[in-house]
Amino acid sequence: MKKEKIVYRFYRYEGEKLQAKREIPYELRLFSRLILDELCFNWNKNRLEEDINSSIEKGNKEEFVKASEAYRHFIWE
Repeated sequence: MKKEKIVYRFYRYEGEKLQAKREIPYELRLFSRLILDELCFNWNKNRLEEDINSSIEKGNKEEFVKASEAYRHFIWE
């Protein structure tokens, strides 16, 4: 049995040129993710502290218990 021959024919691309983008280095991605995590952590912690303080000022015990339960996750250190 004869081997089949394959012939490739290349045509020049007529469309708009594409720019190749470099990938962001791993260290930079990790560093930015850690910064964003810390910012979110601090924002959430401050928000819960404000909720706890406002519930104490209002005298709302249910809101205080709910906020303090959520706040416990932020003070495990």
